[in-house]
Amino acid sequence: MTRAVLTASRVLVAVLARSLAAVEDRVTLPQFRLLVVLSTNGPVKLVTLAELLGVNPSTAMRMVDRLHTAGLISREINPDNRRETMMRLTAEGLRIVEEVTGRRREEIAAIVARMAPATRGAPAASPEPLVKRAPEQLDSTAGTPRRSRRQRERRQPR
Repeated sequence: MTRAVLTASRVLVAVLARSLAAVEDRVTLPQFRLLVVLSTNGPVKLVTLAELLGVNPSTAMRMVDRLHTAGLISREINPDNRRETMMRLTAEGLRIVEEVTGRRREEIAAIVARMAPATRGAPAASPEPLVKRAPEQLDSTAGTPRRSRRQRERRQPR
């Protein structure tokens, strides 16, 4: 069971990596997480955002600065406390979250559609049916997710 769960997690990580590929020139995975947190929680102050992300406020502030410069989030004065700044997702930031999430949803639906109807509810109990229908998601030689173009370029000597 542990091996099946590990393999299923690798499949899902590969799906995540591919779903981010179209926007990888605009946001990193940690930045995307920040966008998702804002899309889920609505406007939040920096300290709350850092807590939700599990990072230090200084790390969250650097991410906020980059995403604000990119036009993906906005900073607004908190109407309840004018000393606080609230971070809010912009329309473009929301578009990126919806695009990536939609792509991920489509790819997972395609994997599930290849499963036998009787096993479609089974991934919660055992990920084996999911894994068997998604072998192309994994690098067949190493059993690890395929690297994105950006990851491969980073490994190239300069």
